[in-house]
Amino acid sequence: MFQIVFNEISAAEISALGTLEQLELLEEFKVSQKDLETLNGERFGKIERDGKILYRFRAKDYRIYFSVKEGSVIVHRVLHKGTFSDFLFRSKMPLGEDEELAKSKHFWKLIDEGRNAKRL
Repeated sequence: MFQIVFNEISAAEISALGTLEQLELLEEFKVSQKDLETLNGERFGKIERDGKILYRFRAKDYRIYFSVKEGSVIVHRVLHKGTFSDFLFRSKMPLGEDEELAKSKHFWKLIDEGRNAKRL
């Protein structure tokens, strides 16, 4: 298992959830090296752009986007599948979700905001 680190943005996103919802989401969000080596598509996905690797974890109605660095999982964003941005991505997808997100400038802007936010 990796240590999980939230940044200011992802911490605020998860804090906006009810306490029980937070606990359930965090209980499901466990990442091991084996998970990253054998991405199953249902729970875990991988998005690449410009040599950067971003992982996606699905839990219930949420998508957690994270990277791995120096033995830690750095959570960049926690998005509900029903968010406006998520709806836009899904409504135009001839390919898989992760492949389509990799092409979206708006998605990468959200991720970069999280990546550049202060870690907690």
